[in-house]
Amino acid sequence: MKRLIVNADDFGLHPAVNRAIIKGYEEGSIRSTSLIASGRAAEEAAALARSRPGLGVGVHLTLVAERPVLPPAKIPSLIGSEGMLLPDHVAFIKRYISGGISMTELRAECEAQIERTRALGVEPTHLDSHQHLHVLPGVAALVATIAVEHGFKKVRFPGEAFRFTGSCGASFGRYIAKCGLTACARFARPIFRRAGLSSPDAFFGMLTGGRLLTRNLMTILRSLPEGVSEIMIHPGDDNAALGALYAWGYHWEEELASATSEEAMQYIGERSIRLISYKEL
Repeated sequence: MKRLIVNADDFGLHPAVNRAIIKGYEEGSIRSTSLIASGRAAEEAAALARSRPGLGVGVHLTLVAERPVLPPAKIPSLIGSEGMLLPDHVAFIKRYISGGISMTELRAECEAQIERTRALGVEPTHLDSHQHLHVLPGVAALVATIAVEHGFKKVRFPGEAFRFTGSCGASFGRYIAKCGLTACARFARPIFRRAGLSSPDAFFGMLTGGRLLTRNLMTILRSLPEGVSEIMIHPGDDNAALGALYAWGYHWEEELASATSEEAMQYIGERSIRLISYKEL
């Protein structure tokens, strides 16, 4: 039996993302999302989620690229410029490897984001993270401890199979980055399991991150193994507005079109693929 979690990342990032995730839930395949607790539209996202109990909402631990929940003065080792978190995973990893990241401060910010999510009236279903930093060696053990202490039972395993190419035309650099992430995820998985945390059996969406076009989604759907799989997606309904704020090169509107495409929904129905959230994992 095949069960599928289509998880929309970055809930709360921007109203255009919130609208798209809700449309993908109401008209398409999205059944799960993960909230950026410090996002500019986090309160709106939480209100939307509270009125839709069938939508599972996790915590998207955000350690880069956004503002923190805690005052920057309390977590200086995580801060880049102008009170913002470090700009991206590369900057974080460089500081982390050099010993510049305080694990005490890292724990405090992660816990603050979990507490902020619950304060918004959302009982989270799982933990994942922005740019997948929760599987970084050393960070994974801390996240596992935090998860257990805060009552979590489920965590994302962002380990897309090494051999999966998806026929999506991803660059060689993107493929190498995928393999690095998969290696980290595979080292993290036994840490999560020893902590009693469960994850889907398979993960897809790294190679197609930001450009999960319908043809790429169909390739993934045809490749789903038995068991539970997760597909990561980043929908939005305004490429211009989002592109002006985030230089990620994402195809936001096209990913929303994928999540709601008749072709994908028909395939899922005909193959009796059960759409679930992390609540049903």
